[in-house]
Amino acid sequence: MGCGRAVLCIVFPPLAVIDRGCGTVIIVAALTLAGWVPGAIAALFLNYAAAESRRRP
Repeated sequence: MGCGRAVLCIVFPPLAVIDRGCGTVIIVAALTLAGWVPGAIAALFLNYAAAESRRRP
């Protein structure tokens, strides 16, 4: 995960996970509406997990 993606996760979490699928965007948007911190944490975690899965075969 790059620095730009990490900043995007903190500033606007649903936009950071837009390429992960509709369900992921809806979940992160709901968490962001419930509170900014849960949405940001979920976006950071999902992007980190996706980056790790791409790195390891």
